[in-house]
Amino acid sequence: MTPPSAVWHPFTQHGLEEPIPLVARAEGAILHTADGSRIIDAISSWWVTTHGHCHPRIMAAIARQAQQLGQIIFAGWTHQPAEELARRLVEIAPRPLDYVFYSDSGSTSVEVALKMALGFWANRGSPRHRIIVMQHSYHGDTFGGMSVGERGVFNRAYQALLFDVTTIPFPREGAEQATLDALEQACAAGDAAVFIVEPLVLGAGGMLVYPPQVLAQMHAICARHGVLFIADEVMTGWGRTGTLFACEQAGVVPDIMCLSKGLTGGAVPLAVTLASPLLYEAHYSQDRAKQFFHSSSYTANPIGCAAALANLDVWRDEPVMERIGLLAERQAEGLAMLAATPGLTSPRQCGTIIAVDFEVCDTGYLAGIAPRLMAFFAERGVLLRPLGNTVYVMPPYCISSEDLAAVHGVIAEAAGVFAA
Repeated sequence: MTPPSAVWHPFTQHGLEEPIPLVARAEGAILHTADGSRIIDAISSWWVTTHGHCHPRIMAAIARQAQQLGQIIFAGWTHQPAEELARRLVEIAPRPLDYVFYSDSGSTSVEVALKMALGFWANRGSPRHRIIVMQHSYHGDTFGGMSVGERGVFNRAYQALLFDVTTIPFPREGAEQATLDALEQACAAGDAAVFIVEPLVLGAGGMLVYPPQVLAQMHAICARHGVLFIADEVMTGWGRTGTLFACEQAGVVPDIMCLSKGLTGGAVPLAVTLASPLLYEAHYSQDRAKQFFHSSSYTANPIGCAAALANLDVWRDEPVMERIGLLAERQAEGLAMLAATPGLTSPRQCGTIIAVDFEVCDTGYLAGIAPRLMAFFAERGVLLRPLGNTVYVMPPYCISSEDLAAVHGVIAEAAGVFAA
């Protein structure tokens, strides 16, 4: 059949011919579709929108920069927005993450981090290649990102081309020691180069939550064995877990940190990989063969950097942490209601993020309940995108109490319809 649109959408099975709404404009936590519908964006448009859609300061900064410099080669050249943004990111990042490498998405920030880590060992003349990952993790859809993520339906078609990794179990409540023991054993083997982890919350893996002390213990194990530690804060950064960066809650300073999504407030694509002097100095040499061989055409795009600078201004000048604290409290209230709702199980929260599981026989990412739930929510004016039978709420920090209560209410309503 002839498709209604030439667009091939991500994570979408067009053969099911499900309706795809056309969004005309957005403001705050609300999307307005072309047919006049008002939709509450309860997942921050895939976790990117922090302060709300079309934040005036960020949009104004984009407009100003677009009149001055749209793009310039960044290999051996520079521009003021990138210089200023790097300086300000270093000021707010855990010390000593003193060096900023630009890219354009969370996946590429992870690719950069992995290449930095492996390059570190190669340039030291004692190459290690073993990468340690956590069960149920997700680090993007590029080949490196898929290789260090959970193997399954996301990447089954490409399995033969993914590189080998060592996987430790997710630290489920009551079984944390098994995770720590597995990490200790993997690090002690002597060939481990790096451990990459999503701090506190595993996003696409089902919004799985683990405590800060486990993160701290994992970092200590890596440090004891000289294994580099990558914190993938693409989703958890910018306040989602209740602090600016999730690592703060564990007192952890990683060797490398990946940031994207909320870096520009969700307005335009941009990512950074922050590195400690250890990584930078391993590539610093008179030998050109030891330089860091990575770039993209749009590295450090000036418009993206301007948006990120405006985002930092919002964090500096507006009571963002107060909004986050209030949102976390309202989410806790909603979660308590959902926890008492028949048909829902495993209520969990980390900062501004809550999640529950629908009690159904069919579970996993391709659970048949997921598209039916998504349609049910959309019909009631709410954008929620279930992860299989898991429904999570991660809204912009500006969402109103009334709209958030409506989101919680529609999940409870769905439990009465769909839960076993």
